[in-house]
Amino acid sequence: MPPKAKITKEMILDIVLDMTRVSGFETINARSIAGKLQCSTRPIFTCYKNMEELKTDFLAFAYEYYEQYVITYRNSQKVKPYLILPLSYIAFAQEETHLFKLLFINDIDLKMTEAKDFYQEIGNENKARLFSETIGVELERAKIIFLDLYLYTHGIAVLIAGDKIKLNRENTEKMIDNVLSAFIRQEKDRNISF
Repeated sequence: MPPKAKITKEMILDIVLDMTRVSGFETINARSIAGKLQCSTRPIFTCYKNMEELKTDFLAFAYEYYEQYVITYRNSQKVKPYLILPLSYIAFAQEETHLFKLLFINDIDLKMTEAKDFYQEIGNENKARLFSETIGVELERAKIIFLDLYLYTHGIAVLIAGDKIKLNRENTEKMIDNVLSAFIRQEKDRNISF
């Protein structure tokens, strides 16, 4: 009798990614994963202590998938560099709705009581710094614009993921570009008034 194939964490995470993309993470349990892997639940609990540990690992795995999505989007689209992040975020909400909901609605790790709290989240400070260089605005002012842009973009993405609105890429790009121009103009005007 041939030896059974060893089930690895990577195999489990790949299956969970596929299942989440189709039906959402809330439909996943050890039995459904085992069914897809054609094994018992034992190999799953050999790799993971419990489903909570698997979920923690999967959230990191899914976020890496999102980051690769942004890179692919950047390389496939001809848009202004400062529009890549907001447009890829909205496209992800539209094309990978279940993953978007998991990462950026249901399990978003964002605790804001003040605007400055946005920059406590890992990566946002660096994104704002790159954004500042791209738009040619001093960092502290760019951070204000970047947060406003994030909130605006997140609102659109949530509406799209919730199937409340439909927008094509051209309309979305125009909306983001218009609001971003207004945000930049507003911050530059504030600078002049000091």
